[in-house]
Amino acid sequence: MRDRMLWALKIAVLTYVGFGAVLYLAQRAFLYMPVGENPSRDVPVEWVDVDGAQLKVWTVVGSEPEAAVLYFGGNAEDVYYNAGDFRQHLPDATAYLVNYRGYGGSSGSPSEAALFADALALFDRLAERHARIAVVGRSLGSGIAVYLASQRPVHRLVLVTPHDSVLALAERHYPVYPVRLMLKDRYESVAYAADVAAPVLLLVAQNDGLIPPEHAQRLADALPAELVNRVEIHGSGHNGISGHPAYWTAIRTFLAR
Repeated sequence: MRDRMLWALKIAVLTYVGFGAVLYLAQRAFLYMPVGENPSRDVPVEWVDVDGAQLKVWTVVGSEPEAAVLYFGGNAEDVYYNAGDFRQHLPDATAYLVNYRGYGGSSGSPSEAALFADALALFDRLAERHARIAVVGRSLGSGIAVYLASQRPVHRLVLVTPHDSVLALAERHYPVYPVRLMLKDRYESVAYAADVAAPVLLLVAQNDGLIPPEHAQRLADALPAELVNRVEIHGSGHNGISGHPAYWTAIRTFLAR
C-alpha cells in the first residue's frame, strides 16, 4: 500500500513539474497565436519600420483628415476583418489596424516590451498627420492600449473585453503554480491605469468565459473614476461581442462626444 502511495506521489510530482516546465518554456506560445498574412488587396497597407521590425498596418481612409483610430486586436485575431466595420461605422476617422510583430506579414516576434515600443512609435508617427487619435484595444490589445494611453495624449480610449492584467488571468487559470515568478509578459494594465488622462469606454461581454467581467471591473476601478464609461453587452461572449448591434453603437456614440 505504501509503495503505491509513493508511486502515485512521484507521478503527481513529475506531472506537476513537467506541466510547469511546459508552461514556463512555452508561455509565449500560449499568449501569442500569430495569424498568417492575409493576401487581400482591397484595403491599403502601410509598412512601418520600428526597431528592426517591419509592421504591416491596414489603413482604412476616412473623410476627416484630423481624426484617426489606432486598433490593437486580440491575441489570435486577423485585424483585416475589422476593416469593413470601421469603414461602415466610423467613416470620418482613418483607421489603422495593426498586425503585431509576427502577425499577418509583420516581421519579428511578439513580446510585451516590443509591442509596447511599437505602439508608442506608431502613435508618434500618426500624431504627425492627425490632430485627434483614438485608440481601441481588444482583449490582449487592451493591455497595449492602456499602456499607450498612459504615455501619450490619446483623444479617446476604447477597451473591448479588457483585462486588469495577464498576470491576474494566469493566476486564475493556473492557481497551483507560482505564475508571478514564471510569467515574462504581464500586461499589468492596473499599474498604468492611474496615468490615463483620456475618457475611457469599457465594453464588457456579459458571458465572457475567457476574461470574466470582474477583471474588467478591477481595471475600471483603477482608472480615474470621472473618465470611465462602462457598457456591458448583454448576451455576448468574449469572441462574439463585436457582432452585437450595441457594440458599434456604443463606440460610435462615445467617439462622437
